[in-house]
Amino acid sequence: MIYGVIGLLGALSVGYGIFLGKDAWHNRTRLEPGTRFGFNVFVGFLTDFLDTLGIGSFAPTTALLRGFKQVKDRLLPGTLNAGHALPAVLEAVIFMTVIKVEIITLVTMVAASVIGAIWGAGIVARLPEKTIRLVMGIALLITAFLMICRHLGFIEALGTGDAIGLTGSKLILAVAGNLVLGALMTAGVGLYAPCMALVYMLGMSPRVAFPIMAGSCAFLMPPAAIKFIKAGAINRKAVLGITTGGLAGVLIAAYIIKSLPLNTLTWLVIGVVFITAISLIRAALLKKNKKIVDNSSKIL
Repeated sequence: MIYGVIGLLGALSVGYGIFLGKDAWHNRTRLEPGTRFGFNVFVGFLTDFLDTLGIGSFAPTTALLRGFKQVKDRLLPGTLNAGHALPAVLEAVIFMTVIKVEIITLVTMVAASVIGAIWGAGIVARLPEKTIRLVMGIALLITAFLMICRHLGFIEALGTGDAIGLTGSKLILAVAGNLVLGALMTAGVGLYAPCMALVYMLGMSPRVAFPIMAGSCAFLMPPAAIKFIKAGAINRKAVLGITTGGLAGVLIAAYIIKSLPLNTLTWLVIGVVFITAISLIRAALLKKNKKIVDNSSKIL
């Protein structure tokens, strides 16, 4: 049965890849001149490499893209989802083939995250830049907090059961939780840490978290990305670079490196994420205050 899920995931990724390729071809003369393709290949490689090893990709990608002025703030959510979609699929296939999980739990939680993401992407794609800055700033603060909790072992302290599936009220809670997490992911909140906390709290095995997390991301990101692409809410050159580098990063992390001593690097990433979050929130509030001042001047 799991191979049926993987087959469906493969079909989804092929469809998304064709859609992304056609969009890039139709807009080939309008690719962003200020965005460096090679640098974004590096960003994709590094962040998806780290994602496969458990650090996450959304937060460090946001920090790098903003820090090196590669993507406008209003395009960040769409660029994150569209750029990391195919690497997430590859990651999910790897985890699903090596870790056993009960199929009903996997399918229902993944389906819930997809529904949440499609709904969330439609909203986020239409938000003004000021609101996106504020939302992403708050999202990154939440992400930094969850990364700290996970790194210090607080999430694991919620409980480490041995179940590989859920039934009854626990399954309902899991589905409802992943619905919300899918919607939040389109705004820039990484799904890995909160989904892991959800899985632990419901008494499932820590290993089972990986195919559920990766599967949720893999199934929700392509449809969410398509909505962002249709709305013109992505940086195409950055997306193509991140996708290219990200696929290589996943393969090398999964099959060659497999594990690294990441303690210092994780704290560094958390620090950068926190600084980026404050920068986004500050930019959003300053822009709001500037408009208030400008409007007051007009009245006077």
